[in-house]
Amino acid sequence: MKKQWVIPDIHGCIKTLQALVEVLIQPSRQDELYFLGDYIDRGPGSKEVIDYIRTLQKDEYTITVLKGNHEEIFLELYESEMRSGNLFLHHFLNRKRMAWFSFGGQATLKSFGTRNLKEIPSEYIEWLKTLEYYVILDNFILVHAGLNFKIADPFEDKRSMLWVRDYEIKPEKIGNRRIIHGHVPVNLELINLAVHNSFYKFIDLDNGPYMEGKDGFGNLVALEVNSMEMIIQNNLDS
Repeated sequence: MKKQWVIPDIHGCIKTLQALVEVLIQPSRQDELYFLGDYIDRGPGSKEVIDYIRTLQKDEYTITVLKGNHEEIFLELYESEMRSGNLFLHHFLNRKRMAWFSFGGQATLKSFGTRNLKEIPSEYIEWLKTLEYYVILDNFILVHAGLNFKIADPFEDKRSMLWVRDYEIKPEKIGNRRIIHGHVPVNLELINLAVHNSFYKFIDLDNGPYMEGKDGFGNLVALEVNSMEMIIQNNLDS
C-alpha cells in the first residue's frame, strides 16, 4: 500500500530535510510526498531545499508542492524589483525588503550567492510560480495556513490559504475532512494531541525547525496520513 507523507514548513533547513526523507521516510516511487510550503527564509539552505525538492521531482518521485506565504512574499518582491523605476517605488521597495529581511530573507539571498533579488535565476522564479495552493485527499485537506470558512466556498480565497491564522472550521464545507497545515509553529505536545485525537478538526504540523533552544520546538515533523504515523527529525542545520 502506498504511503502519503505530509511535510510542513522547512525554512531552509536542508540537512534536516534530507535526513527526514532519506533516513526516516525512505520513500518508494509509489509513495506520495506532500510539501506544505515555506521552503525558504530563516535557515541557511533555501536554494538547496528548492534544489532538493526539484531533484525528487526529476527523479520521478510522486511529489506535490504547495505554496507558503514566504514564497508569496518572495515572488511579490521579485516582481516589484523587476518593475522598479521611480524614486517613490524605490523607497517603498526598501521598506518591503527590510520587512522580508526581518523574517529571514537575507538568508535566502545568501543561499543564492547574491544580495540582489534580480540576480535569482529565472528557473527558480518560474518553479515557484507553479506551486499549488491546496490538495484534497480522501480524509484531509492539505494547505499551508488554512481556509476562509466565512465565505460560501472556502477554496475561492487563496490569500487565506497562505496567511490565515485563527479561523473556525466548518467541516460540512469541506466534505467533513480534517485540515492539515503548517504556517504557525506549535509545540510537539499539541501536534501529538491533534494527530492522535480524531475529534480535532485540524492538525498543525509546523514545529519550527529553525527555532533553536526553545523547549518543544526545533524539529521537522512528517505525518503519514493513512497510518497516522508521525516521525520527528531534529534540526541538523544549526
